[in-house]
Amino acid sequence: MPKAVQFSRGSIIYFSGETDDKVFILQQGVVILTSVDIETGLTVTEQVKPGEFFGVKSSLGHFPREETATTITDSIVVSMNVQEFEKVFSSNQQVILKMLKVFSGQLRQIHKKTESVLNKDPIEINPLMGMFNVAKSFYEDEQFRSCADVCLKILTRFPNASNKEEIARFYADAKLQDERKKKMAHGDDVSAQPDMGNGGALSQFSLPAFKRFAKKYEPGQVIISEFEPGDCFYLIQAGQVQLVKCVNGSTKNLDILKPGEFFGEMAILDNSPRSATCMAAGNVECLEFNKENFQLLITGNPQIALVLLKLFCKRIYDQKRRFRVLAIKDIQAKIADVFVMQDEMNPVSNLVEKSRKFYITASDVAHWAGISTDEAREELMKFAEKRKIEIHENYIVVTNIMEMKRLVDNHSTSRF
Repeated sequence: MPKAVQFSRGSIIYFSGETDDKVFILQQGVVILTSVDIETGLTVTEQVKPGEFFGVKSSLGHFPREETATTITDSIVVSMNVQEFEKVFSSNQQVILKMLKVFSGQLRQIHKKTESVLNKDPIEINPLMGMFNVAKSFYEDEQFRSCADVCLKILTRFPNASNKEEIARFYADAKLQDERKKKMAHGDDVSAQPDMGNGGALSQFSLPAFKRFAKKYEPGQVIISEFEPGDCFYLIQAGQVQLVKCVNGSTKNLDILKPGEFFGEMAILDNSPRSATCMAAGNVECLEFNKENFQLLITGNPQIALVLLKLFCKRIYDQKRRFRVLAIKDIQAKIADVFVMQDEMNPVSNLVEKSRKFYITASDVAHWAGISTDEAREELMKFAEKRKIEIHENYIVVTNIMEMKRLVDNHSTSRF
């Protein structure tokens, strides 16, 4: 059962880097959360007010604490484990929705910082022009199917656009180029079989009542476009969905989502335009929920809100981890941290073994590091010449992952 714990002034409730499953509510007193800004290395403090939760993200997401919690005055704090939190608050729609909105805001801030590091034009872009830029970036990357999808969304969303004739011509051209590309492939079947996965959220949506929300998408089809008004969110039932952003006229890979994961939920919660483009990577099956039935969905299925909350915790942690890579200035350390991040995301059972095999290419490394593919190839060759990595067609072998970690740590300790 949740229990109230008294802390004297100056007590440490938990340290940054610790791992446990405790969630806290400040009942009385003052608690300060101290962390280090990823980009600047400066200390950041945040005060917890009575009645507020803290320690939620790391507990629900099962990752190390990102901050140190310290009492500034004599304080009383309610402590509970994850199971107790779920039991007490899973049916409290208001509390869960409030947390979802807070975490949505935090995730959007990380996206904004990511855009800044990638040198994206900070000037606000109206949704129509933003979507048109996305379509152009797909065209430049010869992803004509995706380009046509975005153009069609623009024509549907903005039927009275002043440049609709230009967009219509661009749409027709992209469709034509897509047909030519398919013919040149000699009819090869490049579509992937849906990955059914075993996502934790899927069991919540297996009832026949959810079949009316089902949607199917073909390889390369754009499900939602960056800058598009947000009025739906999705749960992946089968296949994989690729998240990309339009940065300086080209597309940058953000993530690959698998069955059981949600996407598009941020716009539902804070009424903002889409922050990324989501496209089918192979054949995809999703459930689509709109704003109108979102509240009813949460009210009638409180466990779904809890699943969403856990996914937000994980996504915030993952995006912060990727932002750490982007924030590194030294290109060798940046690429080394890509490998370290991949090692963290794909842990091995034999910790004694220092060699790691990652199914990524130079293009993937470029995406994670926020650099060009040519830059990535050049730097990877330097690692290969020193026998720190082995480059193969579809994978890269890191001979000693600990050396990569030391390279990242040495850079981190010397840059401030």
